[in-house]
Amino acid sequence: MLPEQRKRKIVELVSDRDGCSVDALADELDVSKATIRRDLDELEEDRLIERSHGGAVPVTAVGREQTYGQKEVQNLEAKAAIGSRAVTEIHDGQVVFFDSGTTTMQVAMQVPTDISFIPVTNSPLLALELGKETTDVKLTGGTLRHRTRALVGPSAEAFMERTNFDLLFLGTNALADDGSLTTPNEDEARMKQLMVESSERVVLVADETKFGERSFARFATLEDVDVLVTDDDPTGELAETCAAADVTVGVEGPNDR
Repeated sequence: MLPEQRKRKIVELVSDRDGCSVDALADELDVSKATIRRDLDELEEDRLIERSHGGAVPVTAVGREQTYGQKEVQNLEAKAAIGSRAVTEIHDGQVVFFDSGTTTMQVAMQVPTDISFIPVTNSPLLALELGKETTDVKLTGGTLRHRTRALVGPSAEAFMERTNFDLLFLGTNALADDGSLTTPNEDEARMKQLMVESSERVVLVADETKFGERSFARFATLEDVDVLVTDDDPTGELAETCAAADVTVGVEGPNDR
C-alpha cells in the first residue's frame, strides 16, 4: 500500500471508529508503530485527524465542521459507487445542478460523455471537473467558503432565485431518521434550500455514514427528495420514512460495480 493510500485509510478508520490506537492501526495496516506515528503527525498537520494519547481521534467534535479535504478521503470507494449509479439519472437536454461536496464530485467525475446537458454548480472544483467533458459550465457566483469550497452568500442566492433546473444532485451532512436533511453552516443550508426549490427532480447522494445523524441547520426533508442514491439499504425508522415519503432508493456499493 502506497503512503498516500495508507494515510487515507487511517483517516477512514479513525473516523469510522471514533478514534483508533497506534497499536490497532499498525495491526490493521500491517506496518510498524513508528510508521503509524509518522503518518499521524502528518495527518494532524493537515488537520485531517487529532492526536490523542496513544492514537488519534476524528476532528468532528460537536460544533466543528469538517473541511473539504477531510471529507474527500473518507469512504471514497462508496462515494465512487454512488456516483456511478447517480449519473444514470441524467438525460439529454437537461439543465443539471451539482451541489458542492465530495460525493457530488464523484457524480461529476462520472457524467456520461454521450449526452448533451447543461451543468450548473456552486463549486469551482466541480466546475473544473465538469469542464473537462463539457463546453460550458455555469457557476452561481458568490463568496467562496474556504472550509468547504462552496459558493454562498447574496450573489449566489440571487442566481438561484432566478433560475430553474431539471435535475439536482444534492449532498447532505446528515440524514436523520425522521427524514431531516441538515448541514453545519446556515449559508450553505440556505443555498441547498434554494437548490431544492428550483429543481424539478431531486437526487440525494449520501453514503450510509450520514444515516441517523443530525447537524445544525435543516434545509429540506425526504419529502423534497425523489431518489436517494446510497451505498447501503436504510433500515428501521429511516427505511419507513423513505417509504412514507415515496422516495426511490438506489443502492450501489463498492462490491456492486
